[in-house]
Amino acid sequence: MKRLIIHGDPGIRKGAIIDYAGEEVVCFGINRNGEWHGPEEVQLWCTVGTEDEYGDYEKRNYTPHFLDVDRVDADAVDVVRAKGDLAV
Repeated sequence: MKRLIIHGDPGIRKGAIIDYAGEEVVCFGINRNGEWHGPEEVQLWCTVGTEDEYGDYEKRNYTPHFLDVDRVDADAVDVVRAKGDLAV
């Protein structure tokens, strides 16, 4: 599980499956930053991981401050599924 900061909006929502850097991950939760006061473009702060890690995310069995952080541009993200239910 890790935190992924996407610069721009590739059109994803909670439950999306994305592919970046050759890795396919599920977006468990998304915080949208920069709507009012912020950078020129919106930033999506996503908690992503494999389908197996969703149980840990749901039970908050992790420490958010110690997650690894990756940053990518929206055009570097391939959207496999834009949104969906998280019954993975």
